[in-house]
Amino acid sequence: MVSFVDRVVLHVTAGNGGHGCASVHREKFKPLGGPDGANGGRGGDVVLIVDPQIHTLLDFHHHPHQKAGNGKPGAGKHRNGADGGDLELLVPEGTVVHDANGEVLADLTGAGTRFVVAHGGRAGLGNAALASTRRKAPGFALLGEPGEAFDVVLELKSMADVGLVGFPSAGKSSLIAALSAARPKIADYPFTTLVPNLGVVSAGGTTFTIADVPGLIPGAAEGKGLGLDFLRHIERCAVLLHVLDCATLEPGRDPISDLEAIESELGQYESALGDLLERPRLVALNKVDVPEAAELAEFVTEELTSRGYRVFPISAVSHAGLRELNFAMAAMVEEHRAGQEALAPARIVIRPRSVDDSGFSVEPDPQEPGAFLVRGTKPERWVRQTQFDNDEAVGYLADRLARLGVEQQLAKLGAMPGATVTIGDYVFDFEPTAGMADEAYLPTRRGSDERLEDVSRPNADDRLAAKKARRAHLSDDELLVEARMARGASADDED
Repeated sequence: MVSFVDRVVLHVTAGNGGHGCASVHREKFKPLGGPDGANGGRGGDVVLIVDPQIHTLLDFHHHPHQKAGNGKPGAGKHRNGADGGDLELLVPEGTVVHDANGEVLADLTGAGTRFVVAHGGRAGLGNAALASTRRKAPGFALLGEPGEAFDVVLELKSMADVGLVGFPSAGKSSLIAALSAARPKIADYPFTTLVPNLGVVSAGGTTFTIADVPGLIPGAAEGKGLGLDFLRHIERCAVLLHVLDCATLEPGRDPISDLEAIESELGQYESALGDLLERPRLVALNKVDVPEAAELAEFVTEELTSRGYRVFPISAVSHAGLRELNFAMAAMVEEHRAGQEALAPARIVIRPRSVDDSGFSVEPDPQEPGAFLVRGTKPERWVRQTQFDNDEAVGYLADRLARLGVEQQLAKLGAMPGATVTIGDYVFDFEPTAGMADEAYLPTRRGSDERLEDVSRPNADDRLAAKKARRAHLSDDELLVEARMARGASADDED
């Protein structure tokens, strides 16, 4: 049965935003009550939170699909929809979040650290929020946006001050059991340790953690054996302790060759936190309770010392030499912590948006001659929020795109009427007369836009002038009836 998981693929989906409501207030003696459609609620976020009480990713191994709550739609009488609930997922300290391409999105350290891995969809606006001096009673509302959906990889890297490194069966598990209250599995066969074990050690007034990780073999930096698991879990260690087996019976192995093989693998591993060979390192010659091992340890101590290592002959069984080793590790951990406190705080870099940044881009479609691609947060969001079965909503979208400058940019690039224009997941035929930046809009019946009825006419300005001229000859009563009809009321309703 799986009890420790340090790498999972998580399928996260944020909540969808609630749709806005298109509603007009209707009450006796108030024929022109006005729009009262409210906004929808925002979709819930999926948030990762560091919890020191969590030590594994086991829960996500059994439940890899996680979804936040959806926002509720708005209603009439200005009743906003409820927001979707955020989904908070507790992860261990040292969790690294990767996207599907392997790019690091976040490195979560420190209790309470939060990272929004998927943002909830925006809420759709109701027609009350869309009303303006020209469009006083919109017959449409905006749709809520879908929440983000991603596949992310969570990878746990142990948070320990000292990492024990060495060949399989070198005695690392026995050493951590002798130094701390940890009780890892101990047996006399290779790769007994399959998952990291953490122990808390006290030396004088210093308390630090040590990590016993899976054993190392040549080629570990290339993924052989459990090498990548081994190396990943020592990336964050401030001090490395080489545990060398002085009683091995395998041919061709001795403490010097074992050390060189381990150092070679440490040097080949590419760590985002710096070269592992730059970390302070100690050497523990283990199993000196065996007479032959004690002789070998004495023989190689001078050679290791000449290479710049501090050497400690120890025995995890008899506890010989453990006190000296314990205080040496504590001193190096304290030195590292003092250096970290002396570092200057990270500088916050603010990169304001350029003054000439329009927020969108228009470029020719490389796969289709004469077609164009429009990219940008605003136009793509506006398109997703549009009800395309409502002409007034389509006209409103055209006005927004015209005000943003999309039509002008398309014209500069030589777009002809009828050209294919792609915005997000939607494909349109370019009709520059459809959107005229709102000043060409005249109220009609709710849910309709006269400008979209015949966009093939060559001059929309002529249509606008004709409509204004017609309205100039209407009496006040006729204008009142027309205004009421534009809001969806019948011409025969009482005042």
